[in-house]
Amino acid sequence: MSDKGKIQHFILVFDRHEGRLIDQLNFGVRAKAAVEKYEELEEEYREAPHMDIVLVGSDSIETVKITHANYFDGSARDVYADILRIAN
Repeated sequence: MSDKGKIQHFILVFDRHEGRLIDQLNFGVRAKAAVEKYEELEEEYREAPHMDIVLVGSDSIETVKITHANYFDGSARDVYADILRIAN
């Protein structure tokens, strides 16, 4: 049975200090495995508030790159810099 058309699960690990995506994990249709890894990563980075751990469900990674473009094109770094500038 094909997974085409089913929700695919991805985890994005983004370092706001470095302004870059440091990991992108693809779990396919294995939602439970994705959630388990998400929980593991959240625990691993608990003391690192500059790290974004994002679990996304979508039809493809190409769609995720559009809907969450800020993690792929560097614009998240710019937004974070703007927030810091405003806060100070």
